[in-house]
Amino acid sequence: MLRPMRVELTPGTVALVAGGPGDPDLLTLAACRALEQADVVLYDYLAPDVAGLVRSGTELIAVGKRPRSTDATSQDDINALLVAQAKAGRRVVRLKGGDNYVFGRGGEEWLHCADAGVPVIVIPGVTSATSAPAFAGIPVTHRSLSQGFTVVSGHAAPGHATSTIDWRALARSGTTLVLLMGVKNLAAIAAELRDGGLSSDTPAAIVSSAFGETASVVRGTLATIADQAVSAGVRPPSIVVIGAVAGLDLS
Repeated sequence: MLRPMRVELTPGTVALVAGGPGDPDLLTLAACRALEQADVVLYDYLAPDVAGLVRSGTELIAVGKRPRSTDATSQDDINALLVAQAKAGRRVVRLKGGDNYVFGRGGEEWLHCADAGVPVIVIPGVTSATSAPAFAGIPVTHRSLSQGFTVVSGHAAPGHATSTIDWRALARSGTTLVLLMGVKNLAAIAAELRDGGLSSDTPAAIVSSAFGETASVVRGTLATIADQAVSAGVRPPSIVVIGAVAGLDLS
């Protein structure tokens, strides 16, 4: 049954908490309340530093999955940890960067906990899909330029067996395209979008490490942005924005 958000972590409960785009000031009040009650926090490497927001004695466990890192925690191990900590009678916060339900595997974690009989609450938050472009002065919609935006994962390259994205259809969608995890395959994605009819002159931008000390923005066009990313040494976490709004700088 749907009901208003009330953040009351009881022993044996898991809270899936969205950490936002990295700046603790962009945590929601509900997220802060959950952190204040937590006995243990399982956090990703993109989650904000919350050491000053938890009670003394709260255990902080890093369970990040940094790209291409050999020091990573598998999703199966994370699921098992959530259940084990809850079964031990602890108030558990699973803190993710961005939003747990936007490419964050929050659905998988909810299902695993529910199957184990562990109560779960979900605290949504600010997704990097919209906040990172805003940080760079790019509104993902603008009345005279874009009436919508489409958020997709670029993790699987066009034509790869695991890809389910119809890139050529997106090229004709008339919406701003926001790509998460799209840097590695950006050249192939840009080529597919051009083959789908999207003009090579379409503005494009890459926002890297938004709200962090190493934040940067690379601006170009659909034809140039992949090469510019290589020249600039762009690395994750980065958000790619393709569309007329990427030509704006409202910062």
